[in-house]
Amino acid sequence: MISGFRLKHGEGRVVMDATLDRIALEQAKAMAARDKLDHEVLGSFSSRIAPSKAGRAAENIAYGYDSFEKTLDQWITSSEHRKNLLLPKASRVGVASAQSVTSHRTYWAMEIAGDYEPPPQLVGAGRKTPPAPKRKPSVQSCRIKLLGLCL
Repeated sequence: MISGFRLKHGEGRVVMDATLDRIALEQAKAMAARDKLDHEVLGSFSSRIAPSKAGRAAENIAYGYDSFEKTLDQWITSSEHRKNLLLPKASRVGVASAQSVTSHRTYWAMEIAGDYEPPPQLVGAGRKTPPAPKRKPSVQSCRIKLLGLCL
């Protein structure tokens, strides 16, 4: 369903990823255990997403919907969640849900990520490093060579 939405809006498809599924499940379970909708219930997003080795990533969370289809519809109608669903160059996704034993709410988490792309090397005020020029062997004709000097 996520890939279908992305394709309709000019982005590439995503595939399910075991690492992102695990991260999403840990997040959903932690929110359900505390009965609290919170991106940082287990710590910062950057520390939780690190095992995925993603170059860029985003997370959507929700609660109260009994199916993924309803949850996805809610995310699509929310501008910030929609932006995450359409994360440029995303290639992987993980989705999970968990139910609170106290409120019986279903908590959802979705992690979406792109592959790591190393940043370009920068020099000075944001300029890319120019490629090193290829050196041609110097051809010299010496009449006299004295202590490594060509005269």
